Amino acid sequence: MPHDPSPAEAPRPPARLVGLPPIVSSNTRLLVLGSFPSVASLARQQYYAHPQNQFWKILQAIWPASPRLTSADSYEKRSEWVLERGLGVWDVYAACEREGSLDAAIRNREVNDFASLVRRCPQLRGIAHNGGESFRHAKFTALLGLPVYKLPSTSPANASWSFERKLAAWREVMAAAGLL
Repeated sequence: MPHDPSPAEAPRPPARLVGLPPIVSSNTRLLVLGSFPSVASLARQQYYAHPQNQFWKILQAIWPASPRLTSADSYEKRSEWVLERGLGVWDVYAACEREGSLDAAIRNREVNDFASLVRRCPQLRGIAHNGGESFRHAKFTALLGLPVYKLPSTSPANASWSFERKLAAWREVMAAAGLL
């Protein structure tokens, strides 16, 4: 006779996770969209907080005069630094269910309201998707009437691209958006 699991034994669905607010200003000209923050990013309430994620290292290589990454207030300084350069950071998903940090584990996703963000960023000139999961939504961001770019993911899961190859692709998009 099959055993019915007790409520304590029944598998629990993943918790509903809520993403981070956008880093944008009225000066934002290029918006980089990830998919959804990693476990480390959610825990620290900071975009790209996983130490192996190359997002901040790539930006430092593109704009060498950058704030130190190790100080206690470095995230606030880095956020101000990208805004001063016309770059914004956000994610495709506002909320989802996910165990771990892999994009493949994302379920029951809720997409962010890009149209409202465009109204908040009158100088926005392009959208850059950081990785394949984010780029799956390019057909929707293209409806905003702005150029849409596909960037290689800065995630440590994207080990098939070298740092130098990622940097070249990111530098090309930054130049196309007028941020160099």
